[in-house]
Amino acid sequence: MNKIKFLLPGILFGIFLSKGEVISWFRIQEMFRFQAFHMYGIIGSAIFVGAVSIQLIKKYNVKTFSGEEIKIAPKHFNKGYILGGLIFGLGWAMTGACPGSMYALIGNGVLVVFVILLSAVLGTCTYGVLKDKLPH
Repeated sequence: MNKIKFLLPGILFGIFLSKGEVISWFRIQEMFRFQAFHMYGIIGSAIFVGAVSIQLIKKYNVKTFSGEEIKIAPKHFNKGYILGGLIFGLGWAMTGACPGSMYALIGNGVLVVFVILLSAVLGTCTYGVLKDKLPH
């Protein structure tokens, strides 16, 4: 019952993804074919809001709902990010769904997305098994 406060923002996020056509396979294909600015505008807006939010969290020492300090660990470049990004982008282009939109698509009744969700979980588990064997 303690986690119910996260349900409403999650539902609202799904509604915003649906109404903004972010989960539309056609919009995603337009993006990957460089035919429309719609998705780039949404992604750019999200990056801007995220960057400003992180700066505000750092500047004002914002705490979590439970009063804990928010710690943002420094990130160091790893060439594996390039390969991971390419694999992620390829999967996104092939399926028309990213991790955020998969749940909204399922919520909208596009049940074939369960196959994509299962594939994403399988890929994550495979990475978990192989990550120590991969080059750094």
